Amino acid sequence: MKRISFLLITVLSMTVSNAQDITDALRYGTENINGTARFNALSGAFNALGGDVSSMAINPAGSAVFLTNSISISLDIKDIENNATYFNSRIRSFDADANLNQAGAVFVFNNADEESPWKKFTLGLNYISTNDFDNEVFSKGTGNTSIGSFFLAQAQGIPLDLLQLQGSETISDLYTFLGETQGTAAQNAFLGYQGFIFDPVDPTNSQNTQYTSNIASGTFNQEYAHLTRGYNGKYTMNFATQYNDNLFFGINLNTHIIDFDRYTYLYESNNNPGSVVTQVGFENNLSVLGSGFSAQIGAILKVADNSRISLSYDTPTWHVISEETTQYLETERVEEGVTIDQIVNPRVINVFEDYNLRTPGKVAIGIAQVFGKKGLISFDYSYKDYANTEFSPKNDPFFIAENAFIRETLKDASTYRLGGEYRIDNLSLRGGVRYEESPYQDEVTVEDLSGFSLGVGYNFGNYTFDISYARSEQSRSQQLYKVGLTDTVLIDTTQSNIVFTLGLNL
Repeated sequence: MKRISFLLITVLSMTVSNAQDITDALRYGTENINGTARFNALSGAFNALGGDVSSMAINPAGSAVFLTNSISISLDIKDIENNATYFNSRIRSFDADANLNQAGAVFVFNNADEESPWKKFTLGLNYISTNDFDNEVFSKGTGNTSIGSFFLAQAQGIPLDLLQLQGSETISDLYTFLGETQGTAAQNAFLGYQGFIFDPVDPTNSQNTQYTSNIASGTFNQEYAHLTRGYNGKYTMNFATQYNDNLFFGINLNTHIIDFDRYTYLYESNNNPGSVVTQVGFENNLSVLGSGFSAQIGAILKVADNSRISLSYDTPTWHVISEETTQYLETERVEEGVTIDQIVNPRVINVFEDYNLRTPGKVAIGIAQVFGKKGLISFDYSYKDYANTEFSPKNDPFFIAENAFIRETLKDASTYRLGGEYRIDNLSLRGGVRYEESPYQDEVTVEDLSGFSLGVGYNFGNYTFDISYARSEQSRSQQLYKVGLTDTVLIDTTQSNIVFTLGLNL
């Protein structure tokens, strides 16, 4: 079956059923290590260190450690390798891109009153890409469940007359009407019916609500593409101060930006005896824009000349999110020995009502030991309870069920980061490791993440240049659809990042 491109005609429809689920909550509630090359080289173990523009992203007190005004900008080159296993087949896919990873500045205002315990105040401005969504996963295999079971499950209980065109009504007209009055499941059922994937049990009864598949049982060759693009960015305004010689504390006010697009396409073929429909192609597109707000407070205490401890707290992040979706279906069937291609192209954009998402806060502690000008070692621990993720409005029946499912499925997770630096004159050698626990109670849907990092930097006096390399590995089990075709793809992901940072001391 040949994939046919189409011109999208925009028709807005406010759907009554939501498209959000637990994967959306985790997508926007999980942060990757991103920042300057020095920050990444130490695997982000900077909670008790400060003195790096990116350090204030995890502990606002970090900017108060600076002695002079500083500016840094970082470029990230990312490579993701996915090994997807679906039944009897394993496919490797790659995605690589370069992005602005970080840009920020810290301005130091020393107190002219030398008798005051308030030694200085700092103002920080920073941007980091907390998540880069660019990724590609391809899988194929031969299973025993058809995509037809997805459409059949969506159709059961829906009256036949809602799926049939009336008079001069067009595909776009009825698809829009169903989205406005019945929701996403009815739209899926409509696509399946118009694509001849199933038939009513009683075709003479307009109120028939039971259907039977036109795809016979057996084996099904399936190919699945899952492509994502976009980013989650955080803009920070930082205020910090130093009290006496040993105490630093600060506060961050953060604005979050979400820009996310997802494309999925499933192609299925079969030659099972009795199948009327022998090929199906099903496309779904999701486009998301969102904004959010959060705050952070933190403190760093020098317990000795070269030892530091720290504590920081991130509030939950409150998001407002807008979503749009489009769909497309094509099928091939055989009737009386004749092959017929059927295209069901609504040319409609479903525009969902904005919804709110609260992602959980985080508590972190850090300890660090500085060995004069020779180097340092630092350890961070953070705790986040993903079960506190919540959609709203809370009185929405769909969100009530989804929030209950989140509480039953997700759990608290800890993150451990260890980093070190060794200096030889103006040259710095760096390394780090990290371990992040799975947010899922089953620890299979998404497994624990582990990674390491290396880096090197050189101080030229008024400016610095740093390079880091970080690598992480994580496995997950990705379900194709929520109902019907619920088979999973096992995905082993290896992500590598190279970061270049130019820093200026003013």
